[in-house]
Amino acid sequence: MQRIHDNRTRSIRPTTIHGFAQSGDFHAFQKLLRENPSLLNERNPIMGQTPLHVSAGYNNVEIVKLLLNWQGSDKVELEAKNMYGETPLHMATKNGCNEAAKLLLANGAVIEAKANNGMTPLHLAVWHSLRVEDHSTVKTLLEYNALCSAEDNDGMTPLNHLSQGPGNEKLKKLLTSYLQEQRKRKAIELCSETKAKIDELEKEIANIVGLHDLKVQLRKWAKGMFLDERRRALGLKVGPRKPPHMAFLGNPGTGKTMVARILGKLLYMVGILPTDKVTEVQRTDLVGEFVGHTGPKTRKKIKEAEGGILFVDEAYRLIPMQKSDDKDYGLEALEEIMSVMDNGKIVVIFAGYSEPMKRVISSNEGFCRRVTKFFHFEDFSCEDLAKIVVMKMENQKEDSLLLGFKLDGLCNVDTVANLIERVTSERQRGEMNGGLIDPMLVNARENLDLRIDFDCIEPDELVTLKLEDLEVGLKLLSSSIITCSD
Repeated sequence: MQRIHDNRTRSIRPTTIHGFAQSGDFHAFQKLLRENPSLLNERNPIMGQTPLHVSAGYNNVEIVKLLLNWQGSDKVELEAKNMYGETPLHMATKNGCNEAAKLLLANGAVIEAKANNGMTPLHLAVWHSLRVEDHSTVKTLLEYNALCSAEDNDGMTPLNHLSQGPGNEKLKKLLTSYLQEQRKRKAIELCSETKAKIDELEKEIANIVGLHDLKVQLRKWAKGMFLDERRRALGLKVGPRKPPHMAFLGNPGTGKTMVARILGKLLYMVGILPTDKVTEVQRTDLVGEFVGHTGPKTRKKIKEAEGGILFVDEAYRLIPMQKSDDKDYGLEALEEIMSVMDNGKIVVIFAGYSEPMKRVISSNEGFCRRVTKFFHFEDFSCEDLAKIVVMKMENQKEDSLLLGFKLDGLCNVDTVANLIERVTSERQRGEMNGGLIDPMLVNARENLDLRIDFDCIEPDELVTLKLEDLEVGLKLLSSSIITCSD
C-alpha cells in the first residue's frame, strides 16, 4: 500500500507568510503579502510548499481567495508542486477541505494532476473519506468529472483503495455509480469519433481499385479495433491484437506499393500501428557484400521502420533460385526480419511475383506462422485501368505531372476502357498493369500541347485532355514497349 504523506501539520513559524496561511490570520497575511509581493509563491523549507498549498490544506478560504485573485504583476502558481509532487488541490482534498477545493476547481485547477506516487486528488479525497466518513470532497471532485478509473503508480484506482480500508458501502456505491456513468459517456464519445474514422477509412478504401478480399479484411480489422476501444471504455479487459504481417502476390503495376501506403494510414487510424510510415526496401537495402555486413544493414532498416510498415518489395530476390555451396546473404537478411516479427513493433509486408515468392515461403519454417494474410493482386482489367485513369485525374496531388489538367466529359470509364482494350494488347496490359497510366497521361498531355493552337486563350481548352489525346498517348506507349522488347 502506498504511503499517504501528512505534510499539513508540520509546525510553521506563525509570523511567516506560511504561518499566517496556516493560522488563517487573513489581515496579517494580506499585510505581509502587500509589503512583499515576492512571497506570493514562496516555498517553505523542506516541504517546498507555497502559501496556496498551506491555506488550501487548512481550508482557510479567505486567504485562498486572496491568492487566486491577486492583482500583482505575478500570478499565483495554481499547479505548484511540493516535495511529494502534490498541488494545492491535492492538499485540499487529502484533508477534506471542500470549500478550498471548490475554489481551486472553479479557478481551473487540474483535476487529474498526479503526485509523485501517481495519486490524483480523487485518490486522496477517498483516503480522507475512509478516515472521517465525510464524502463531501469526493462528491465535489465527481461533480467536476474526476476520473474514477485513474490509476496511481501501483495501478490502483480510487475505487480499488476502498478494499484497503474498513467497509464503506455508501462511498463505494457513489464511486461505482460515477464510474459507470463516465464509462457510458466515454463509449458514446467514441461512437461519434468512430463514425468519423469509418468515413475516413471508406474514403481511403475507395482509392483502391479491385482487391475485394483485401478491402473486406481492412474493414474487419477496423471494426475489431473500434469495438476494442468501446470495450475498454466500458471497463472490459481486452488483450492487444497481433500485428497482421502480410504477403502481397502479383505482377508489377498491380498496386502493391500504393496499397501498402494506404494500409499504413489505415492501420495507424484504427490503432494497430503508432505511426503511418511505410519504409520501402529491396534486396540492395538489406544485403551486404561481405560477411558481417548484412545483419547490421538489415537491422538499421528494421529500426527505421519501427512503429510502421516495413515493405519488402521483390522479396523473392532474397532467396537464390538455385542452392549454392556459398551461403547467400539474402537468407540472413530474411532471418533478421523474421526474428523481429513477433515483437509487436512493426508490420512486415513481403511483396513480389506469385511464383517466385514460393521460394521465400518455403525458405523459413516460421514464415507461414508469422505471415498470416496472403493477398493476390490480379492483373487489372481494362475497366480497372480506366477507373484508375479517372480517379488519378480527379484526385491529383501537388507533385502530379498532370496537376491542373482534367479529362473531357466524353472520357468516362466506359470510353477509356474501350480505348485501352482497342489500342493495347493483353500481353502489354499484363506486363505493365497500372504502369501504363502515368506514361500514357504524360504522352496525352504532350499531344494536347501539339494539338491546340498557340494563340488559344480558352482556359478549358488549355487544360482538357480529350479521348484523342489519350489514344495518341497509348499508341506512343505501345510502340515504345514493342521497340524495347525487340
